[in-house]
Amino acid sequence: MTEQPARWTHATTYPDMWVDPDDDPRDNDGPDPEGELATLEDYLSGYRTTLRMKCDGLDPEQLARRSVPPSTMSLLGLVRHLAEVERDWRNWITDGEPLPKLYGRRDADFDDVVPEQAAVDAAFADLAREQAATDAALAAHPDLGERLGRENISVRSLLVHRIEEYARHCGHADLLRECVDGRVGQ
Repeated sequence: MTEQPARWTHATTYPDMWVDPDDDPRDNDGPDPEGELATLEDYLSGYRTTLRMKCDGLDPEQLARRSVPPSTMSLLGLVRHLAEVERDWRNWITDGEPLPKLYGRRDADFDDVVPEQAAVDAAFADLAREQAATDAALAAHPDLGERLGRENISVRSLLVHRIEEYARHCGHADLLRECVDGRVGQ
């Protein structure tokens, strides 16, 4: 008997898992990142990859499905929400005028999801663009203790908040995906 549950030892025995643990793109056999900034960025990258993995292989209807009524949450809504949140985080670190919402009114990121390929493509493009823009804005501030914007938020606090946001929504994505096709997270 091993201390590791059998479920996680051989993915081929459990076809409902995401990937064989040996093929998981989030795991690397290399050393841990050096330093606090690299560690935070590594965790953020892992959660971003997890979200994409949760959405892989689904069609527009499945991505847009509200799997837990009466909630309006869907996998596609999560992608749109995180694009909106990435944009909003840039508002926290600027002294200028806030960027407008991507999807209009509050909660439109979830409420206005439609099961169309163009909407899926647009949501993933929005997310990639907003992630890159926020990453670039923060790259100009490598001192984790530096305080930015009207909110006077530290770079460290913003990075930890981003990780928390993705982690929380990856948990939602686990449940949503399981409702859609029975695939379970790891």
